[in-house]
Amino acid sequence: MTVIRALFVYPVKSCGAIALDRAQLEANGLQWDRHWMVVDASGRFVSQREIAAMARVVPAFVEGGVRLTMTGMDAPLPLPFTPRGNEARVQATVWKDTFEALDEGDEAAQWFSRALGAPVRLVRFAQDVTRLASKKWTNDEDAPTQFADGFPLLVTSEASLADLNARLAAKGAPPVPMSRFRPNIVVDGGEAFDEDFIDTLSISSTKEGEAGAHEVVLRFVKPCARCPITTIDQLTGEREAGWPAEPLDTLAVFRADPRVDGGLTFGQNAMVVAGAGERLAVGAQAQWEYRFED
Repeated sequence: MTVIRALFVYPVKSCGAIALDRAQLEANGLQWDRHWMVVDASGRFVSQREIAAMARVVPAFVEGGVRLTMTGMDAPLPLPFTPRGNEARVQATVWKDTFEALDEGDEAAQWFSRALGAPVRLVRFAQDVTRLASKKWTNDEDAPTQFADGFPLLVTSEASLADLNARLAAKGAPPVPMSRFRPNIVVDGGEAFDEDFIDTLSISSTKEGEAGAHEVVLRFVKPCARCPITTIDQLTGEREAGWPAEPLDTLAVFRADPRVDGGLTFGQNAMVVAGAGERLAVGAQAQWEYRFED
């Protein structure tokens, strides 16, 4: 039996996570996931790849929005769910995608610039903008996303993490927590790296205000090639010493994937096939459907 063990959202791209017992699923992923993003003067996204300290920006859901805190900052930064309505529209870039976003103003820019020690601004995803995942991977289907690197959801497996940590232990290295991989959904069940061969994941879910079970169907569309963010402690914002650092050094031995040009993969990017509007819950049962190649 496969079970949902954890749900995470990251309201600000590359900043801290919020662990949830229940999460609203939308066509573009979990609600409020990567809805805000830090950008440089050119509008290009800034991540832990450049500024590891972003991991220490801690979000929390509060009445009407999100509150950001960081050790050393005098006051939190409130981010209301509802836009003010007077935000400037600016160009924002995530990898090869450039599209309009809403600038969150000088107060947010100054807060993040002080927190990160670099001149940056904060933008919000504009609800009248559509950004689609690469149709090369989605079988030409529309898969909307917000400021995520490329896909609506990232799913990881506890069995795969246990396998990786056993390999780390065998070489005398400490284990790594799942937080290094920044997933949205963590599943428990099956063998290590079964997700390489999964087509769809069906999850029993509930809709707020309605009785009875519904079903969410996610399709796994692309193995997730890992980057140096996996070498950053997500609590302290500190990088592992040395290069290549763990867990990339160990992943390089057995997880180079030709489907992503030899990238070191862990977890699967996924799109929503059915169930937008449903609520996922930790402890919900799920079922794999394997992909059988001709």
